[in-house]
Amino acid sequence: MQNKKHSLEFEKPLLDLEKQLEDLVRSSKDSDLDFTNEIKAIEKKIEQTKRVVYADLSPWQKVQLSRHPNRPYALDYIEKIFTNFEELHGDRLFKDDAAIVGGPAELDGRKVMLIAQQKGRNTEENLKRNFGCPNPEGYRKALRLMKMADRFSLPVISIIDTPGAFPGIGAEERHVAEAIAVNLREMARLQVPILALVIGEGGSGGALGVAVADHIMILENAYYSVISPEGCAAILWKDRAYASNAAEALKLDAKQLLDLGIVDEVLDEPTGGAHRDWQLMSETISARLSRQLVRLEKSKDLPDRRYEKFRAMGRFDS
Repeated sequence: MQNKKHSLEFEKPLLDLEKQLEDLVRSSKDSDLDFTNEIKAIEKKIEQTKRVVYADLSPWQKVQLSRHPNRPYALDYIEKIFTNFEELHGDRLFKDDAAIVGGPAELDGRKVMLIAQQKGRNTEENLKRNFGCPNPEGYRKALRLMKMADRFSLPVISIIDTPGAFPGIGAEERHVAEAIAVNLREMARLQVPILALVIGEGGSGGALGVAVADHIMILENAYYSVISPEGCAAILWKDRAYASNAAEALKLDAKQLLDLGIVDEVLDEPTGGAHRDWQLMSETISARLSRQLVRLEKSKDLPDRRYEKFRAMGRFDS
């Protein structure tokens, strides 16, 4: 459920105006007085303030928006965009990992295989979902489903939203690095189209483990990086307080990632971020996914093209 009361520090002026509007609407109903003109004036001011607040966000502010607690998560988009989703569980080796969900679904009548990283909205859900940080069994489950998709000629859609793979002792004992590495190799070999969509955080190998795709999309206020800003700041400045500096240095802005060739498409968000209009954001994603699936299904030699795409990343001419 969307909680419109939460705001980030730079959103406070907007929250104050929205509260004024709510109070005025409530007073109008309770007193039967006509405050139409006053309400219209505040609504106009809210729209003006939105344009000012979100006109030129810094990379760090966009990272904050990518983590907004009201932002739609993978299952929210799956509910709004796809039909006949049937979640499949387990990696057939150890156990089920709730940080990664997946299974067959339909997009505009087209059968696909969904792989998605899922966070929780409260303490109980976050413990269940491991705060969106997959364990090795999550990556092995994802690979099992992708191989199933390859066997039945189903395009794969991967929805990415993780701060990174889980770094705990248990994950290391069960070889999380190996699980991610195998996914990179096997995804490069899949014969079916693969679409990846970064909806929030795209942290390091935790994201890349399900993101070796033919076409990579990212939402305007999402990020995709080798390390989180806090992690980078802790290494370079020995202090996580320098996270904003790290976000700038890492070039986390979605449009910068597009210019660098790391992603292929940036999806505009509603003014203020995806959390302000779940329906509009879902409609945008649905249309873009459908368009790219049609294009990729006509493409030939997908594994070769995919391989060359990733080999070309980081190549610069002086």
